[in-house]
Parts: sequence; structure tokens; C-alpha cells
Amino acid sequence: MAKSLVDILVESGDIPEDQGSRFKREAKDKKISLEEELYQQGLAEDVVLKAKSALYKIPSRSLQGFRVPLDLLRSIPEESAKFYKFIPIDKQDTVIEIGILNPDDAKAREALTFIANRLGLEFKLSLITPHDMEEVLKEYKTLGGEVTKAISQFESEAEVKITQMQTAKKASDAFVDEAPITKMVSVVLRHAVEGRASDIHIEPETDNVRVRFRVDGILYTSLVLPKEVQSAVVTRIKVMTNMKIDETRIPQDGRFQAEINGRKIDFRVASLPTALGEKIAIRILDPDSGVKTLEDLGISGRNLDVVKNSLQRPYGLVLITGPTGSGKSTSLYAMLQILNEEKVNIISLEDPIEYFVAGVNQSQIRPEIGYDFATGLRNILRQDPDIILVGEIRDKETAALAIHAALTGHLVISTLHTNDVVGVIPRLVDLGVDPFLIAPTLILTIGQRLVPKLCAESRKAIELTGRVKEVMSEEVGGMPENGKKEANLPAVKEIYQAQTSGVCPKGTRGRIGVFEVLETTPQLAKIILEGGSALKIQDEANRQGMVSMHQDGILKVLKGIIGLEELKGVI
Repeated sequence: MAKSLVDILVESGDIPEDQGSRFKREAKDKKISLEEELYQQGLAEDVVLKAKSALYKIPSRSLQGFRVPLDLLRSIPEESAKFYKFIPIDKQDTVIEIGILNPDDAKAREALTFIANRLGLEFKLSLITPHDMEEVLKEYKTLGGEVTKAISQFESEAEVKITQMQTAKKASDAFVDEAPITKMVSVVLRHAVEGRASDIHIEPETDNVRVRFRVDGILYTSLVLPKEVQSAVVTRIKVMTNMKIDETRIPQDGRFQAEINGRKIDFRVASLPTALGEKIAIRILDPDSGVKTLEDLGISGRNLDVVKNSLQRPYGLVLITGPTGSGKSTSLYAMLQILNEEKVNIISLEDPIEYFVAGVNQSQIRPEIGYDFATGLRNILRQDPDIILVGEIRDKETAALAIHAALTGHLVISTLHTNDVVGVIPRLVDLGVDPFLIAPTLILTIGQRLVPKLCAESRKAIELTGRVKEVMSEEVGGMPENGKKEANLPAVKEIYQAQTSGVCPKGTRGRIGVFEVLETTPQLAKIILEGGSALKIQDEANRQGMVSMHQDGILKVLKGIIGLEELKGVI
């Protein structure tokens, strides 16, 4: 049985053995932590700290007479320090020392990982006493930090400003443009961009407002704001996106552009009413990192050749499939990079437009006014297009119109929600498309997922021996011949796994796609016309030498691009 804090204190003789069980029982009855009960029983903080150090095997540190530099306090916002009960203490080279009260708090660890990632630093933990924590928190009062200062300004002005908001809309507009709230939102946006986040979630909770960033597909808590700023922050964002600030009962969406660190970044915003107030989700669309080549996305070997050859076809339907967040839109834009030439007329229907591409006629779908994908497709056929991009095939009418456009001499590229390429044809049939129309129009199907990439600066080598070698041999043995050739297993002596570092606190940096590509060959067309099952489609994929998404991931493991654990977490 694992030891408790009381057990350590009994062993050290700081509390009598017969009192240990009583302390545990009373803490449980009072519904407080064991540490709080020990303080209530009169134990000194330094005694408990020493026991905690032994229990968690984390060094302790006294901050008596020590003053944390103000520039270091700026690295962790005051509200986060209070909420998670950790504070910055010191910084040496690339390592920041963190004083913490509850090292077993998973959310606090998660927040620390994100903050260290944003700062580009490693962190080490030191246990401190509650008294030392309180003393350092007082130092924030002298800190002119960005978020902290904005919050304090807001709190001092809130009462009079809220009164103005209630008396006139003009006053409301003035309020959300005041420096405290404007700066607070600006800091959140800048930290998200600098931290390589793809999304920002501003979420109301009972006592505060949680701000989370999604980095490499995983959400991390970044800031915790006071409940008092919730409506003002939401209103500020609504003003920036031209949403209706007095409408809080229904979802809304919009977008805005901001210049951050000399770069123009687009932000796509969606609001959602919840029981505790409106939740805001912001997608960060960075033109410098968003539009990539097929090679950048991770398409290589046979897959790359097949995709590029298919895009040279004058007409037909190309479909990309995968769940939400699998990078389908990014792949569509990569294809546009290849297709975008002066001699062709390209028109896209998107919901929403994520990146603006010069030379492409991009049209924003607006279902609320009746302009949906189906309506758009009917109208753009009168615009003499050569190539049509449809953001997503969602219903029977859109599927039928996309097939019709492909039949009448247009190259159509779009996305569809299925788990893999084998499920695409049954899904189209389920949407009401006749098999005899699918066979001559569908020329290519691509399935994909996104997997975190290993950080090149800190990955750890694992020798390819024993059970690890057996697993890799089994995986490669199940691949088609072209996959086995690309794997070149006998020459591979090691694979890699994630390792945390100051550069990459989670051991990963960015994401890369794993793909499977299925051509519509004469054999597959025949299977479609015969109403073939998913099993027959899979047999044809095997005959083509298709490398599955999982197998493509194994190839990237062998090349040291991703880790085996990261692949298992996705496929």
C-alpha cells in the first residue's frame, strides 16, 4: 500500500503513531485534504513540507527573505498562480524553477507543461509552504504585467462601466474598447500564436473563466480569468467579429484579422450559449503555416505519385475522408497549390474560408440565408469553372450535384466524413448516389489522420532489438511490396520516442499526416457497379498495393518522424 503524508510523519516521529489514523479519519469527515487537517492540528508548515518532500521525492525550498524577480513573475499570470497553486521562483539558463503546493494535481502539471512550452523552457519543481506561496502572490500587486494589470484596471472600473452599459448601448461600445479588456484579449491572442496553438477556448465556469489552447491536437489550460471579466471579454470579441453583442441565446460566428509580431493572422470565431454563459472558440488561421505542399503534409512514395497523377485528370471526383480535425481542409489547400494556374478557372465553396488563395474564386457558404453547398454548386456551374472545390459533402443533394459536375467535364475535389477510404463508396450510396454514377466519376479517395511529430532536438533513440524489433517486423511483414521496400527494415537499427526538453516540453512539435490512397481502377469500378461490399473493396485496395494509414504511420516511425506511442494514440 502506498504511503501517505501521515505515514511519513509517524515514521519521522513528528506525530504519535496512535494519532495517525485519527487525522486521516477526521480529514475525511471534514471533507478536507490531509494536509489541511495536519495544519489544523497544529503541525508546523516546515515539518509538513519536509514530509511532503520525502513522500513525493521532490526537493523543498524555503523562500524566507527571497524575492522573486518581477520579470520572472510575468511568465505566469497571477490568476493561474492562484488557481493552480504554483509560482515561478528562479530561472537558470533554459530551466525555470516552479514552487508548487500540490505536485499530484494533474491539471496544474498540464498548465505548467503548456506555459513551459510557450516560454521555450524546461521546468523543475520545488515544494514550498502555503505561507511562502501567499507571500509571493502579494508580489504580484507590484507587477505591471499585461494580463494582471488589465484585470486590476477592470476590477477598479467595473462598477461604473457596467452602470453605463445598462443605460446606453453607446456606453457599452465604449466599455469594450477600454484598454483593460482590449489588452486582456490581445494578450490571449498573442500568447496563443506564440505558443503555436491552433485553437483558443474561452470557457465560463462557476467561479472563473478558463482559457485553453490547443497545441498539437491537445488542449492545455493557459490562463484562468476572474468571473467578473467574462461578459466583457465575450463582448469585446463579438465587437471584433461584428457579431450581435445583445444576442446571447443562439450560436453566432464571425472572423477578424489581427497583426501579431509583424504578421497578419486570421481568427475564426464561434460562440455557443451554455448554462454558465457564452463559450467562445477561436480557430487561428496563420497564412505562413497553413498552406503547405503535399510533401509537407506527409504524403510520400506511391501515395504522392498517385495523388499528383490524379490531379492531372481533366475531370472526375477526388474525395478526402477522415473525422473532424484530421487535416482534410489543409490537404484541399495543398491540392489547390498544384492546380492553381492562370489557364484554369477555379471556384471554391467553403464553410468557412480558412485561407485566402490568390487566383482562386473563393465563395463563403451562408446556410442562414439559404446559400448552402447545393445552392452554390448549382450557381457556380454557370461561372464556367474548370476546377471546383466543395468544402464538404454533407447531404444527398450536394453529393448528387458534385457527381453531376464531375460527369460534365469538371474536376471536383471535396471532403466526406468516413473512417477510411473503404467506407467512402458505401457512404455515397447511403447518400443516394447510384453506383453506376460513382464508378465513372470517382477517381481517387484519400483517408488521413494527424499524428504529433517527434521533436528533432530531444527525441530519444530506442535500439531495434527484442520485442520492439519483433513488433516492427510483424508490421512491415503485413505491408504490400512497395511498403516493405520503403520500410527498408534490415537497415533500420533504431526508432525514436518522445522525450521532454526545454525546446519541447511534451517531446513533440507540430503534427504530420498519415495517409491511405485508393484509386478507382477498372477493377474497382466493376466492384462498385456490382454493389460490392467493403470486404471486396478492401481486397482491391490490397491488390493495388495500398498502404493503410496505420502502415503509413509505421513507415514514419521507422524514419524517426513520429513515435510508436503517438501513432497508437491516433490509429
